[in-house]
Amino acid sequence: MARDGAIYVCQSCGAVHPKWSGQCGACQAWNTLVEETQSRPPGTLKPSRARGLAFEDLRSDNPEPPRLATGVTEFDRVCGGGVVPGSAILLSGDPGVGKSTLLLQVTAQAAARGARVAYISGEEAIEQIRSRAARMGLADAPVNLAAETSLREILDGLKRDSFDLVIVDSVQTLWSDSHEAGPGSVTQVRACAGELVRFAKKRGVAIVLVGHVTKDGQVAGPRVVEHMVDAVLSFEGERGYPFRILRAGKNRFGATDEIGVFEMGDRGLIEVPNPSALFLGEGGERAAGSVVFAGIEGSRPVLVEVQALVAPSAYGTPRRAVVGWDNGRLAMVLAVLEARCGVGFGDKDVYLNVAGGLRISEPAADLAAAVALVSSALDRPLPDGMVVFGEISLSGEVRPVNRMESRMKEARKLGFDAALAPAQAAESGILEVNSVSRLAEAVQRIDDRAFSSQAPRA
Repeated sequence: MARDGAIYVCQSCGAVHPKWSGQCGACQAWNTLVEETQSRPPGTLKPSRARGLAFEDLRSDNPEPPRLATGVTEFDRVCGGGVVPGSAILLSGDPGVGKSTLLLQVTAQAAARGARVAYISGEEAIEQIRSRAARMGLADAPVNLAAETSLREILDGLKRDSFDLVIVDSVQTLWSDSHEAGPGSVTQVRACAGELVRFAKKRGVAIVLVGHVTKDGQVAGPRVVEHMVDAVLSFEGERGYPFRILRAGKNRFGATDEIGVFEMGDRGLIEVPNPSALFLGEGGERAAGSVVFAGIEGSRPVLVEVQALVAPSAYGTPRRAVVGWDNGRLAMVLAVLEARCGVGFGDKDVYLNVAGGLRISEPAADLAAAVALVSSALDRPLPDGMVVFGEISLSGEVRPVNRMESRMKEARKLGFDAALAPAQAAESGILEVNSVSRLAEAVQRIDDRAFSSQAPRA
């Protein structure tokens, strides 16, 4: 029996239950219900003396406020051209990926450009932040530092002065004395995030909240926090690689397919204005199974190397391992190769890797993955100066993709002179296009090494 005024909140999904049970009925998680006290019975509201809701039309004579350019170009790109005043941004990422390092650089650059910036940490002491700033060469930046976890103290401090940008690291460490739940619980995270978002809207201050992630890579806490904020950014990085990718999963003031590329160094994060040269690595003759894919990430074209290895299976069940691409699309490409092209992989292990730690999600990589697999299976390398892109249908047709001209311009800029692509790509005349309308044509060309350009890459 639950006590009077007590509810049980799932710490995994935020669902509310009237009584305790071992399993949450909403997300099916076990042992996640925690007892909390509700201040008011559900369905009741305080009496209001307001005059009622005032409606307005869509037209406005007020000019749009200018965005705050922090000075970190890759961060501003993902935000949509800068941080919007009065917006709330949630930044998430794995432990140790560099979230605090990135935000310290953002605050230092913004403060150096004249913005009033506050950095509030609930996880580190002020001396720890100063030590990291000194190591990164940012000790002279006029950033206002504070170490606090009490929401009341934080809001009182922010109200005493005017700021343009506020960093709160992290929202899981905050606690509000209006609730009895402990810091990091669903109730506290939801309440603290809601108060900070309301403060940002009321005062016109841009607030960046740092959020922890679960072992599955999702933002810890209730999903309602992601709905509260204006943008949800994720900072990603594969272990063993110095590259870091900043992505926008939600953005009310910009595109959601933009990425920012950084390289982690001894003195912090270094912006990478040309990711293609970074992901391609050193030049030279490419081995069989290595293909350069001309992709699009947001508004920028990116060239990345797709590597495949097809080997005889030593066990009864062949292995399928993929890094940086979708397992489902790999299974589809293998099925099309076997059904439409007569290239079987049933008795072979298949390994597919996107070099550099980048993750590809667009369908234009279908042809690059298929060509890499066939190249490895037949031991036929592609010409060094060739890029590949195109979408594959279940019928084996190679379909055109968006922004083919931008992909080929980026390839030309990096010294490539040929492309294996859909027939529509030849209309631009930027590269020597080996056009294919069906995947079987591409397989035949690889087997016969019948390409119109064999020039090496510059």
